[in-house]
Amino acid sequence: MLIERADVIVTSPGRNFVTLKITTDDGVVGYGDGTLNGRELAVASYLTDHVVPLLIGRDAHAIEDTWQYLYRGAYWRRGPVTMAAIAAVDTALWDIKAKVAGLPLYQLLGGASRERCLVYGHASGKDVPELFDSVRAHLEEGFRAIRIQTGVPGLDSVYGVASSAAASIGDDTRYDYEPARRSALPAEESWDTRAYLRHVPSVFEAVRGEFGEDVALLHDAHHRLTPIQAAKLGKSLEPYDLFWLEDVTPAENQEALRWVRHHTTTPLAIGEVFNSVWDYQHLIREQLIDYVRSPITHAGGISSVRRIMDYAAMYQVKSGMHGPTDVSPIGLAAAVHLGMALHNFGIQEYMVHSERTREVFGPTHEFAGGGLRPSEEPGLGIHFDEALAAEHPYERAYLPVNRLPDGTVHDW
Repeated sequence: MLIERADVIVTSPGRNFVTLKITTDDGVVGYGDGTLNGRELAVASYLTDHVVPLLIGRDAHAIEDTWQYLYRGAYWRRGPVTMAAIAAVDTALWDIKAKVAGLPLYQLLGGASRERCLVYGHASGKDVPELFDSVRAHLEEGFRAIRIQTGVPGLDSVYGVASSAAASIGDDTRYDYEPARRSALPAEESWDTRAYLRHVPSVFEAVRGEFGEDVALLHDAHHRLTPIQAAKLGKSLEPYDLFWLEDVTPAENQEALRWVRHHTTTPLAIGEVFNSVWDYQHLIREQLIDYVRSPITHAGGISSVRRIMDYAAMYQVKSGMHGPTDVSPIGLAAAVHLGMALHNFGIQEYMVHSERTREVFGPTHEFAGGGLRPSEEPGLGIHFDEALAAEHPYERAYLPVNRLPDGTVHDW
């Protein structure tokens, strides 16, 4: 079974997505997600101009060989653009293979290791009362794990905080956080680390006091802290029993995580900006983290992330794949299928895509009991509507730039 054509589709049903459609010579179609928020056209060009010509005529079943051909053959390895493009190809080929087999994809990855994949939702508020409303809404919807983000006094805009309270699943007014704004230049936001470190522990004290000990709570520091600041935050949050503390410091300097680890027992998750097993080599081997955050979409696809997680399993490190709405429903479906099969699955991030997005991509996975389960349809369980996608053309969008009170550019 040979690849006859490959089409790159960029669509923006509320936000921008890059989709690769691969068609075989006997008419089987597979879909892959190559979305890279704020740099979508770079991946689209990489695919269209450099990868698609290499795919035509290749054996659609030769997934591993194709992965190595695109990774090693290009010489220029790794990086988010390259790995997102490879991910799109890899995921589409797995979709095809499962469809030909007549099985849902997770069955080809080893079968189900659990009934469904535990997920966490995003609760937020500009202040604590608004945050409480968001947490209640998530609990009523059935979430058992919730990320907690709140405004910081004195700051106008804070990462992860919705502009309005959440509604129910399926409602387009729900928090579908899209930081990449449609503008000629990136928006500029302000940040004050000392104010944040003073405020966050009191928020978790309030949430635990209101909602008790049973709900799993998570928090994202979004790479904004130095190692000593991260250690301080982790220690201050220990009384509130977090499921994890995410991205406490930029992890390119992996020694930083050793410093943090030595000063707090709060579980650490990191890696949504990592895109290969090499980014995790020391972090996993030295057990400096507890959860791997790379999404299938940005880390080379199902084949690549499976290798990362097999390595992580040797050190009791679990998965916690990045999964907000800047990963398309294709990328989320791939994560849920892999999560069903992984023995060392931990948790899956889950933000509900907008109604327009769901209409374009036609996902069939099901949310219930605090978790996601893929459908039993062959393949990924995606029904992509090309005609509807064409009605939503690409719109230039940039992620914000962050500045400290003195004007210094800071990690966003």
